[in-house]
Amino acid sequence: MISLPPACGDVSHIAVYEESNPMSNSASDLDRMITGYWISQAIYAAAKFDIADHLKDGPKSAEVLAEATSTHPDALYRLLRALASVGIFAQNEEGLFELTPLAEPLRSDVPDSKRALALMSGDEQFKAWTEIEYSIRTGEIAFDKVFGKPIFDYLGEHPDKARIFDAAMVGIHGRESDAIAKAYDFTGINVVADIGGGNGSQMIGLLRHEQDLKGIIFDLPHVIEHAKTNVEKAGLTDRCELVGGSFFESIPAGADLYMMRHIIHDWHEDKALAILRNCHTAMPEGGKLLVIESVIPPGNGPFGGKFLDLVMLLIPGGKERTEDEYRTLFAKAGFELSRVIPTDTEVSIVEAVKR
Repeated sequence: MISLPPACGDVSHIAVYEESNPMSNSASDLDRMITGYWISQAIYAAAKFDIADHLKDGPKSAEVLAEATSTHPDALYRLLRALASVGIFAQNEEGLFELTPLAEPLRSDVPDSKRALALMSGDEQFKAWTEIEYSIRTGEIAFDKVFGKPIFDYLGEHPDKARIFDAAMVGIHGRESDAIAKAYDFTGINVVADIGGGNGSQMIGLLRHEQDLKGIIFDLPHVIEHAKTNVEKAGLTDRCELVGGSFFESIPAGADLYMMRHIIHDWHEDKALAILRNCHTAMPEGGKLLVIESVIPPGNGPFGGKFLDLVMLLIPGGKERTEDEYRTLFAKAGFELSRVIPTDTEVSIVEAVKR
């Protein structure tokens, strides 16, 4: 028999229990943590069936939503009732379900939508997390065990999943672009190269913020085709060169400053060093490199990068690093870490200079 932990169910009895057991608050918190995937997977299901999109024009009954989504009416009602209990959707006095502020970002048509993140996290990534024991026991990559190949190979073979991945990255990292542009002084820089620039969102944001800059976006050829479309839509074709290739083979020259956002953390040391050394070869003497990542702080305090580090272990096989770990890594590739610049998001700009 599966029972609902007190922290997730009826709490009317908890006050009495807490008076007699000072550890009860900790136990309740732990209950919520242990069962956290209940909520995340319920959100995944709501995203999968586009519930937020179906509610954007107003409240609807579970029966109407079930017909629109080809789902079972009672099962869908129970899903929405559960999500409403944690503030995602709400059931009004007429019994209809409606959007809430927490549910709005699950719409596919809003800026920085979280729908793709919910889909990615609830599908491939969730399956990889089920093999966390394997990764902790062996140090090997859970995603590769589950899917039989590395994640970026998998995405290359599944364009539909790659589109979800790209959209999820925009949803996760969208606000970082403005934060990076505000935190770093680009005075005196003429050309910036974004290595592993993905769909171009980082460079587009930077070029809009810095009107005198020109850019280079470098990524795999099939990724560059997507970035090209976005650059054209942004009206920045005359200020942005797009180059296809592999950063494990070579990196284009011609920029004053090179940057990589959430690239180095994807790889173990040997591959990270290969990327950094190729940057070193392409860069001018004294050139600067910006590595934009979650830099793990010392101590026991909460920091999302500590769990993102587990994502790196389980899925691509990389890691988040401390400032000292970046200093050591840069030195091996011929760079000197000059400073770590915080932003108003969780990422920092780790600046290195070519020696």
